Amino acid sequence: MSAVGTARLAALTAAPLDLAAHVAAVADPRAGAIATFLGQVRDHDPSVAGEVVALDYSAHPDAAAVLARLADTAARTDGVIGVAVSHRVGLLGVGEVAVVAAVASAHRDLAFTACRELVERVKAELPVWKREVLRDGSHVWVGSA
Repeated sequence: MSAVGTARLAALTAAPLDLAAHVAAVADPRAGAIATFLGQVRDHDPSVAGEVVALDYSAHPDAAAVLARLADTAARTDGVIGVAVSHRVGLLGVGEVAVVAAVASAHRDLAFTACRELVERVKAELPVWKREVLRDGSHVWVGSA
């Protein structure tokens, strides 16, 4: 629980991510809305030539603490009832889920806004990097995930 009593889950894991578990983590009788986000591995990157077959995510040793801080910050947003966010590490194939976020609030507008802001902050601040593995066996390192 955060300082204001908001449910919070933040996990950096090699295990597959479960949207239903994230929704359950933020479920609350006060919540009229739960906004979610799934970020999954796609078969292409517009900035890279070649077909992507996998992403290999690696994390800085402080990444779990950074993710927890980002979740705590989102949880302290006035009106947010619950926050759950997880990021995978390791080798993920096309279609596998790399990031899950769920935010609960009394109303949909705040849930959508807070979920989007959380995902954008994770993308910008989490020290997790991805190596795109291409069909031809080559790979390309791409900025932070």
